[in-house]
Amino acid sequence: MPANGKLHLIFERDRETPDGACITIMRPTVQNPPLRVIRSFPVVEGGALAHLHNISGGVLGGDQLECQVEVKAGAYVQLTTTGATRVYRGSSVAHQLTTIQVGTGALCEYLPDAIIPYAGSSYRQQTRITLEPDAGLFWWEIVAPGREAFGEHFDYEQLQLETDLYAGEIPLALERIRLQPHQRPPSSQARLGNYPYWATFYICQVSAVDWLALEERLTQMAKTLSSPASVIWACSTLPAHGISIRALGKMGRALYDGLVEFWHAARESLYGSRSALPRKIY
Repeated sequence: MPANGKLHLIFERDRETPDGACITIMRPTVQNPPLRVIRSFPVVEGGALAHLHNISGGVLGGDQLECQVEVKAGAYVQLTTTGATRVYRGSSVAHQLTTIQVGTGALCEYLPDAIIPYAGSSYRQQTRITLEPDAGLFWWEIVAPGREAFGEHFDYEQLQLETDLYAGEIPLALERIRLQPHQRPPSSQARLGNYPYWATFYICQVSAVDWLALEERLTQMAKTLSSPASVIWACSTLPAHGISIRALGKMGRALYDGLVEFWHAARESLYGSRSALPRKIY
């Protein structure tokens, strides 16, 4: 039976440690199944790590899911999933809406596992992210062609991904992707070609940053990490306040490993430090 799940999380500063770091705490206000967060975990620099659960095991046909995250001023949060987002076959389109608001001086790192649309599935995902002054964002998305281990390769009906990224009222990126494999083959050279996996990574900070210098550094990394036989990387600045990194790959693991390298490099440039990857819980 389709679910109408809703999750609303607020992350805010609680207190400062003796070394001046701010402790971030999580305050769930709404948790309607199948969306759930059990608890948050402390991470370096006073941050909080939260795992987004779908306790039904995946997105079912007809599901209407909504996730709202508020990162209050000065807070630092890492968000991840407990595993891949599995989109199951259904008689109707499943829909997930995610809104993320990052307050003044706050930092949000959204580092989930891949989206895997199963054979026969239809999925629409909408994401809207709003950044206030001095806010930071690291947000990535990995998309698989299906359950390749079961011989599924673009056997889903439809995959629609919409991402709106704003600094206040200023649009930084408006992305619209729709794949309908049975009508328009993704393997066309005008689409994905020989690379069934793809990834997107947005790196943003709403402050005075020399984005062209960072773009040059990350572009050199992209050239080093690219190998036409397995993965291709590219990067470019946004109209303001950020950089977009894109990748096409033949295997999902190469994309994930590359995203981690870009994340470490960009975080060191923007914040002067690296952070550990989110630990997983199951």
